[in-house]
Amino acid sequence: MNFKELGLSESMSVNLTSMGITEPTAIQEKGIPIAMQGRDVVGVSETGSGKTLAFGAPILEKLQKSGHVQALVIAPTRELAEQIAGEFKKFGRNLNLNVVSIYGGVSLLPQMENLRRADIVVGTPGRLLDHMERRNLNLSKVKFLVLDEADKMVEMGFVEDVERIISQIPEKKQMFLFGATITNEVAGITKKYANNPEYISTKTNVDEALLEQFYFNVDQSEKFSLLVHLLKSEDPNLAIVFCATRTNTDVVARNLDRQGFDAQAIHGGLSQNQRTRVIDGFHKGDPHILVATAVAARGLDIKNVSHIFNYDTPKDPKEYVHRIGRTARAGESGKAFTLLSQRDHEFFSAVLRHCPVQITKLTIGEFEKVKFDSGRNRYSSRGGFGSRGSFGQRDSRHGPSGFSREGSQERGSFGNSRSGTRGFKPGQGRFSHRRQSGFQGSRSGGHR
Repeated sequence: MNFKELGLSESMSVNLTSMGITEPTAIQEKGIPIAMQGRDVVGVSETGSGKTLAFGAPILEKLQKSGHVQALVIAPTRELAEQIAGEFKKFGRNLNLNVVSIYGGVSLLPQMENLRRADIVVGTPGRLLDHMERRNLNLSKVKFLVLDEADKMVEMGFVEDVERIISQIPEKKQMFLFGATITNEVAGITKKYANNPEYISTKTNVDEALLEQFYFNVDQSEKFSLLVHLLKSEDPNLAIVFCATRTNTDVVARNLDRQGFDAQAIHGGLSQNQRTRVIDGFHKGDPHILVATAVAARGLDIKNVSHIFNYDTPKDPKEYVHRIGRTARAGESGKAFTLLSQRDHEFFSAVLRHCPVQITKLTIGEFEKVKFDSGRNRYSSRGGFGSRGSFGQRDSRHGPSGFSREGSQERGSFGNSRSGTRGFKPGQGRFSHRRQSGFQGSRSGGHR
């Protein structure tokens, strides 16, 4: 189907075509016709499924400039709020509507000015409430309400804030609620505020046939050295390294930087300008390694990610699926590596019990031990320097260079077994030119 057949106008269809958007995704094909009928929609879909257009296009089709806020989109993170606002601006670039993004970490004053002319507001719960309490934001004329990544907002403790915001919106409105899962709390919000919603869902965008998943058992003191070896041997195009905490994210990014990798950190402790610069750069391939907390990366649609590295295993099994879902998209291959030290095994066991994934265990050969500076000591314990061992040649019986399969796969409850490993096209030699130039010295901090 095309967008006109889904109910969008000729002008909107032409605008989307000019942006290279010619065929609707599954969530758009299901959601747009329902939204155009004025029905409330509850959607289950993953990041990158195209859900912003699924709710954004129908809203834009129905809005006319009126001098007050008519549509409100609530998102859990600053990055996602900016991303959604940017999409609204692109989809409605010929409509002369003012789209304003509202989030913390930046000055209130420019946002106050922008709100005076806003037709569509996209914001995070805390900053939206700030403006409401200061009487900068009037929601009494809102006709459209969107809760995006609703499950993540629940997880982050925003339920009460979201309900306070909704209480100021007219009962007669069209509501859209999207998330990767519908938890009991999300179902409660839906029952309380949505009007006879239509439920739609799509499967993950990750192509299991193109995604290879591996894990290693490694001593904590050698985890960083193993990560460095994998980054060298895999030479990823774009990679995301997930860490559990802000501190660990900074430390890993800083140490990768010292090893000569083009890596930067992103987490909630950075200023909004820093986070925006890092994300914008990563979209363009500079840096080509993003070291991130799960919260900072949730909801961001970053294309062409070839590798995911779980430096720390997530406590929530569903988060593992969200992480690996950032690669193997749009027909491209991808790999996901999980590095397990003793502290990770309990969480990894939960992943295997609850998630429909299949993961191959690889054995570790010898690899170079590199210095890891935790920030507390000059050298980490047992993290000195070693000599590079020899590695076997890659073939159909091996995973990445230097590691061999143990002959079986660990699987989640719905996984299907596979055998063998497909070849993976290497990146563009991003690391080698840095190594030749020498990089023993340290550059400035991990997230700059």
